[in-house]
Amino acid sequence: MANRLADESSPYLLQHANNPVDWYPWGPEALELSRQTDKPIFLSIGYSACHWCHVMEHESFENATIAARMNELFICVKVDREERPDLDQIYMNAVQLLTGRGGWPMSMFLTPDLEPFYGGTYWPPEPRQGMPGFAQVLAGVAEAWANRREAAVEQAGKLTTHLREFAATASETSAATITEELLDAAVTELERVFDFTHGGFGRAPKFPHPMDLQLLLRVWAQGASQRGRDATHREQLLKMVTLNLDKMAHGGIYDHLGGGFARYSVDERWLVPHFEKMLYDNALLTGAYLDGYLATGNEYYADVARETIEYVLRDMTDEEGGFYSTEDADSEGVEGKFYVWTPAEIRDILGPARAERFCDVYDVTEVGNFEGQNILNLPRTIVQAAQLRDWDLADLKAELAESKAGLFAARRQRIHPDKDDKILVSWNGLMIDALARASGVLDAPQYLDAAARAATFLLRELRDDHGRLLHCWRHGKAKLAAYLDDYAYLTNALVTLYEFSFDEAWIDHAVSLADVMLAHFADSVQGGFFFTADDHETLITRNKDLHDSSVPSGNSLAATALLRLGKLCGRAEFVDAARGTLE
Repeated sequence: MANRLADESSPYLLQHANNPVDWYPWGPEALELSRQTDKPIFLSIGYSACHWCHVMEHESFENATIAARMNELFICVKVDREERPDLDQIYMNAVQLLTGRGGWPMSMFLTPDLEPFYGGTYWPPEPRQGMPGFAQVLAGVAEAWANRREAAVEQAGKLTTHLREFAATASETSAATITEELLDAAVTELERVFDFTHGGFGRAPKFPHPMDLQLLLRVWAQGASQRGRDATHREQLLKMVTLNLDKMAHGGIYDHLGGGFARYSVDERWLVPHFEKMLYDNALLTGAYLDGYLATGNEYYADVARETIEYVLRDMTDEEGGFYSTEDADSEGVEGKFYVWTPAEIRDILGPARAERFCDVYDVTEVGNFEGQNILNLPRTIVQAAQLRDWDLADLKAELAESKAGLFAARRQRIHPDKDDKILVSWNGLMIDALARASGVLDAPQYLDAAARAATFLLRELRDDHGRLLHCWRHGKAKLAAYLDDYAYLTNALVTLYEFSFDEAWIDHAVSLADVMLAHFADSVQGGFFFTADDHETLITRNKDLHDSSVPSGNSLAATALLRLGKLCGRAEFVDAARGTLE
């Protein structure tokens, strides 16, 4: 029998609708029941493309014995982090305070007052590799609540105090001034953690850092005169960017047949991806490759940007014009199955001679590079491969293009990974911005048309009765009050749409959204913007998100959008709010 999640629209929540766990969505019914029954809340937060979320569901939430204990002892609440990033921020901070690390699925136990007192991420059903079993965790938490309630409540109070202090710290005023030395410090830190062999920042797992690459390009482009950088140092900054762009596009993190990037690489060489594809990564990386093309004139970067856009337009676009959120890493229950190849499969499609050349170029062997199969990647550039084998370069490129088309057509017949087809205003804003820029950089007016269509859809369909933005839409229904990210990302995208179309309607819409940001999200005392509006649901704390992660923070893009809009429109209050945010 389906549980209460069957009435939800989130694909992630619907994945759990047939669990034996008596799941509730976050809302008044579950929260009031916790207070009435004096049972703690077990809060589980994840997202549809999360591999370990699937694992914990299959191991524990589909286990009738474990589910029965959960139903007996707790009010079980399931949340899609992409729908409720406000909840995810708060309780992920709590998990990190408790354990020193974070991740999904996030598993948190709350008092009926919604204060966290114990939590973690993934737990196996039975003890494994130093981790307690989930059944043990449930029993231990229930015992503590029954027999050591005072200590549990005290722990919850302390954690909540820390969370509120953490939020307050983000609002503290200081004498900070905006200077170019801040950029110098950022560059120095990025150079310190850069991998000069494989590209990227830090060690495995390797995540794309498009915003860091764009910062390095901006510093490079400003020239030596402003900060006394010599030409050699400036060239190093450009080489860092081009090395990183090259290695990502050559690696397995890039889909060489269908375009687009996976979420991250589990190794330092960008070879083995975590195969899920996120809209925001592909939007931000499109922007980074456009900037790489503008800086260097390297047509390969333009090709990568085009192929990434074509992937989004082909596979991630709703008939209404908006863009879907994610594609799963798994198909048929196996991570990466949709994307990997054997030499025999390639020979069957291309024939022996063409298959031999394709496999040589794209690193396909009988041994394999991923669990006995092969992730397509370019250990050498196509130019290097042609030189090494004494093949004519033009002929090789033409043949590889035909081979890729044939393999892509064959791959289309496989069982596709699941798609999370909800449409989020924030991530759509990033893609609209990338498309509008690409239309000018790549002389592709069809990209501007796609950007305008998506923006029109958002402004038409994702509004409440008072004209305020709503956060997400699926299958004709919009819901949830929008967050700062929604307003900031879309405002910035609308400015970009204006710059590449000179249609003043986009500026009018952008100004309207900016006015709402200032009225309902701004901290008029300390500067900056809260993640939620002043009339949002009351939670245990109100966060101010200052840190860029896989996406820009709402404050980052609010400042960016307000600076651009303020200068274009002569609105001093926009520029002042942006400066206050930066300070």
